[in-house]
Parts: sequence; C-alpha cells; structure tokens
Amino acid sequence: MYSAIRSALFKLSAENAHHFTLNALSSIANIPGVNALMERMFTIKSKKLHRTFWGIQFPNPIGLAAGLDKNGEVFPEMGNLGFGFVEIGTVTPKGQDGNPSPRLFRVVEDEAIINRMGFNNIGVEEVIRNIKKGRKRHGGNVILGGNIGKNKITPNEDANQDYLTCLEALYPYVDYFVVNVSSPNTPNLRALQDKEPLAELLQLLKSSMSNKPRPKPILLKIAPDLNNEQLDDIIEILNSPVIDGIVATNTTISREGLSVNEDTINQIGAGGLSGKPLTKRSTEIVKYIAKNTHKPIIAVGGIMTVEDAIEKFKAGASLVQLYSGFIYKGPNLVKEINQALINKCSAPNCK
Repeated sequence: MYSAIRSALFKLSAENAHHFTLNALSSIANIPGVNALMERMFTIKSKKLHRTFWGIQFPNPIGLAAGLDKNGEVFPEMGNLGFGFVEIGTVTPKGQDGNPSPRLFRVVEDEAIINRMGFNNIGVEEVIRNIKKGRKRHGGNVILGGNIGKNKITPNEDANQDYLTCLEALYPYVDYFVVNVSSPNTPNLRALQDKEPLAELLQLLKSSMSNKPRPKPILLKIAPDLNNEQLDDIIEILNSPVIDGIVATNTTISREGLSVNEDTINQIGAGGLSGKPLTKRSTEIVKYIAKNTHKPIIAVGGIMTVEDAIEKFKAGASLVQLYSGFIYKGPNLVKEINQALINKCSAPNCK
C-alpha cells in the first residue's frame, strides 16, 4: 500500500510532499476510529520491545528522528504508526523561516535526501501550544524528545542563552532533550561542537536542569563528519556528568556514496545528506563511541532496512531513529524492525 502512496507523494516536490503528509495526518486524526485503526495496523506491543533509559520506559526502541515533525504537529499520529518515541524540532526561541526554497531534495537513485532547511520552525511558544493539543488528543502517552537549537540571527557568543531558553520553556512538555550543534545548515553552528564552547554550553544546561524537581536527560547530537580526534573530545565530555547520552549522527556535508552524476549534485547545491549513503559512516561512529562510553547512544543515519537497524544495535546503539528510511519505506519499516527484534529475543528487555 505504501508504494502507491509514495509514488503519488514523489510526484510532488519534496517539501510540498512533506507538508501534504503532515496536513493529511493532522486531518485524519480528527476522524473517529482512524487513530485506533492506524495503531492496530502498525503498532506491535510486546514486553520484549521495552527499553528503559534515563528512567524512561520506551515501548519500543524505534524512534522518529528530528526534522520531520519540526513543530510538534503530528507526534501522536507518529506514535500510532508504530514509533516508540518521537523527537520534534529543531526548535528555536523565536520562529524563523529558514533558508530559501527549494531546500529539500530527494536523490531517489541512492535512497537519499539532501536538505538545507535551516531550522525553520514556528518558535518555542507556538510549539508548546501544539504539544498541549497533541497530548490532549493522545492522553500523553507518546515519549517525546525536544531537539533544541539557536536562531540564525543569534551570534555564537550568545548561543547558550538560546539553548537555555528552549530548555526552560520545553521542560514541562518533553521527556528528554537533544542539543543540536551539528546541523550544517545554520552558519557557524558546527563551531559549537568544539570542546570548550560545547562543554560550557552543556554545563549551563545541566546546571539549569539540576534545579528542576525532576531533572530530564540531556543528549548531544553530533555530525558524522567529525574525525577521531574530535570524537575523542566529544567522548571525554560524554563521560563527564554534564551529558546523559548522545545522538549519532546528524546529516553529512559529504557527497560520498552518491551514484548520481556531478552535475546533478551541483544543481542541488549545499545541504546535509541523509539516507542510504550515510549508513556505513553513522554505524562506524556509533561503534567508536560505544567502545569508549557506557552512556546510551541513539543511532540515526541511513537505517533503510531491518538489517541496517540490527547493525546499529550490534554496534552499540541503545535506541535507533528513522527519517529517510521512513520516507522511502513507510511505516511498515518500523513494524518490520520491531518484529525482527521480537524474533531475536528470548526474554524481556533483550537486545
């Protein structure tokens, strides 16, 4: 069934298809019985799929990565499509348009996506309104992550305040936070991955969280373009008290692994690449980090098949997230991965 839906959606531009899908999910959510039908079709419920990290019990370890539901519009419906958790964002303090269109491109031959969206979102206060609406219609059951960033107009020397503003505002409404300093589409953002500014930012956020009645985990999302020396700096911070886990990885600025000709790549231009060409590199980074830390890792990047997901778990991932794989394969991929995990398990809470 999804192949026919995908065929129709792929006749639209990538961004128009994105908006159409979100609008369609929002609309059908209001039709009596539809959410329950989606849940029966796509959701597998089993204790063998349960995972507990940071005191949060995830109903299954397959999540939706940030970037698809930027504004928290359809996270309950994504839960009905089988995801065990949903990460919204990236959210910034003030709403912003992002980069000019066109800014989202499919590379169908390689099952890849290139985007230079630029943290387009409606701003943290409007996102909170959407979260409240979503919680009300779904009973508050979806595990929700808040991916936070800085506004484009905010200089790096003032970026910490943007992240703190988002954390403080979203604290009552999400279950965990992801600090995004690795998007290639906001000028100079990746400079915040350098050891000193990153440690300072995370210490500020952790100190703020320590004053809360129930501290929530803070994770860091990193780029796949870091070398081993840079990864070692990240791991040193990861093994300190200022951070609770890591999301590996964001999109890549590399074009390695694409089979399309150079003219096509040049016509698309700048942006972060996700999908199948990222599979190997993201798994390598997960494996490298897992050998050097005991903290949980959420693996994302190029999970296009059941086998890709299993490889991420074997590499050391605690949880995984989909984005491009969901676009190309649909919700059945979530169901198939969960079923494969059950088949490989002989006891609850196994991996």
